[in-house]
Amino acid sequence: MIQLKDILYKVTIDKVIGNTSVAITNIEFDSREVKLNDVFVAINGVISNGHEYIKKACDLGAIAIICEELPKEIVNGITYVQVADSHAALAIMAANFFDNPSEGLQLVGVTGTNGKTTITSLLYQLFKSAGYKVGLLSTVKIMVDDTRYDATHTTPDSLTINRYLKEMVDAGVDFCFMEVSSHGIHQKRTEGLQFKGGIFTNLSHDHLDYHQNFAEYRDVKKMFFDQLPKTAFALTNVDDKNGKVMLQNTKAKKYSYALKSIADYKVQILENQFSGLLLKLNNNELWVKLIGNFNAYNLLAIYATAELLELEALETLQIMSTLESVDGRFQYLVSEKNITSIVDYAHTPDALKNVLNTINTIRTGNEELITVVGCGGDRDETKRPKMGNIAALLSTKVIFTSDNPRSEDPTAIIEAVEKGVPVEYYNKTLSITDRKQAIKTACQLAKDGDIILVAGKGHETYQEIKGERFDFDDFKIVTDFLNSLNK
Repeated sequence: MIQLKDILYKVTIDKVIGNTSVAITNIEFDSREVKLNDVFVAINGVISNGHEYIKKACDLGAIAIICEELPKEIVNGITYVQVADSHAALAIMAANFFDNPSEGLQLVGVTGTNGKTTITSLLYQLFKSAGYKVGLLSTVKIMVDDTRYDATHTTPDSLTINRYLKEMVDAGVDFCFMEVSSHGIHQKRTEGLQFKGGIFTNLSHDHLDYHQNFAEYRDVKKMFFDQLPKTAFALTNVDDKNGKVMLQNTKAKKYSYALKSIADYKVQILENQFSGLLLKLNNNELWVKLIGNFNAYNLLAIYATAELLELEALETLQIMSTLESVDGRFQYLVSEKNITSIVDYAHTPDALKNVLNTINTIRTGNEELITVVGCGGDRDETKRPKMGNIAALLSTKVIFTSDNPRSEDPTAIIEAVEKGVPVEYYNKTLSITDRKQAIKTACQLAKDGDIILVAGKGHETYQEIKGERFDFDDFKIVTDFLNSLNK
């Protein structure tokens, strides 16, 4: 059985009261989960402060307490370890507890506002097709080679990350591709992990409900690259003005990719259609099933990563031509009445703008582009009018509706989105609070050749209202409505 002193290796410790040579059963940061001989890590979280539950953890049988502030009451027989940062301590302890599994495979982290899920998921597909055992930690799902688990966070807590990485190592996984969110970096969930590489996609308006301002959001992303070792690679999109910022202090080997700028990896879009893209990628022509400029960036990042991980270039190109789009990322179908519906996770101003620009580039201009969009509740309020403005400017008709209102009034959210609509575009917008009714209305308004974009929820199969989750799948709902029109 592992001892407390073993999992404290590399943790910055300020003070110890008691004996660290005690056997422990598990690590917990939720006091409700503590059992006999567990270690309880008291974390000062966004919602609650774990230091308030130290006594409860002791009563439930904790043998050790890790905390930033020692409690007034010290219980005999329990070891107290005061640390500088409980989040960092938890991450390092989790890695030690599971025998540092990230060192047993090649782990690549992807960070940025948009593109994380697509890049990690397509890298998983690519390396699986090349014959490797592969792991995936993404917003959509967690994969341990062929075994799937549901994902609850973009970047899980550090115990969950290391638990899955350990399972991957035990299963003989060679590579793991992981989304790294700003929340995950800020809360030190990736501390103690050994990364083979890091990828930066882009940076735009998001999560300003959590981060104080855009500069802090950018600097948190940069922290990930600052911590990469010199044995790793750092790959960045230099068409984004923040791309070079990410590399300023990294010890990793630096590489760049771009469509417009001078870079190590370049791509040119030769054709852009609903059926796919024809690309010229580092002087190789390649047809892929994915659509849009944003996916050209994603595919270039994938190609570069495959080369940096020493996959043979010709094999990479051959497999890239077979890659399928990720659920809820520009997922589309054409109905019998020739109406194209597209479901996309675009929930930031930049992502929505990218998707709408892509559609407008491909369409002839004679058809209607009907956009169904909303904004999530209990999240960054400042992006709501921006989303409304972009939808109104780049669509021929817009239906504002609910996303995941959570604890907020959905009508109030929609009103905030509407504030971004210029007066001259009022006549092409309407508001329908019920999302299902909004999608139905879009289908009823659409005629032969028209395009419907349902944005915001993408892969999600639920809608969260007042603390409850209800079954809701945008792609299924729009498909069913369009099919019913054919009858």
